[in-house]
Amino acid sequence: MSDADSYGDTYTESQVIMTAVKIIAPFTMTYGLFLTFHGTDTPGGSFQGGTIVGVTVLMLAFAFGIESTRRWIRQSMIVGLVTGGVVIFAGTGVATMALGGGFLEYEAFVDRFGISHYWGMEAVEVGGVALIVSGIIVTLFFATAAGFTPVGDDADHHEMGVGNDD
Repeated sequence: MSDADSYGDTYTESQVIMTAVKIIAPFTMTYGLFLTFHGTDTPGGSFQGGTIVGVTVLMLAFAFGIESTRRWIRQSMIVGLVTGGVVIFAGTGVATMALGGGFLEYEAFVDRFGISHYWGMEAVEVGGVALIVSGIIVTLFFATAAGFTPVGDDADHHEMGVGNDD
């Protein structure tokens, strides 16, 4: 058996896992979104909610295959999530500075517009943190999965110590 064959196909179809994920995924996604949107009011938060949303995507990839999940969630969508999160986070901070406060000093919204500092915090947590966290988790997973595929000839594998039975 060659070194390239030892990797084999990393996806094994299992009706039990696929059925379980079909049942569980909507609930985990809903719970992740619940934590995200209620992060400032209840235990949990945007980081935890974004993590659960990102891990739900990983769960789908484990059940239905990485490539089918990668086709469903395009890289441009993930980049858009992370970029949007950074823009919202930084934009809220710059807006508070433009209103005479410090970076992410939400009281600037109260002084200028008479609205609660709560809305600035919600923008950062829901719009910024959750999007960044879920996007980074999915990106790291896809990057790791892409790095698993062997590239090159057998000599490359022996140099890396892969498949070296000595």
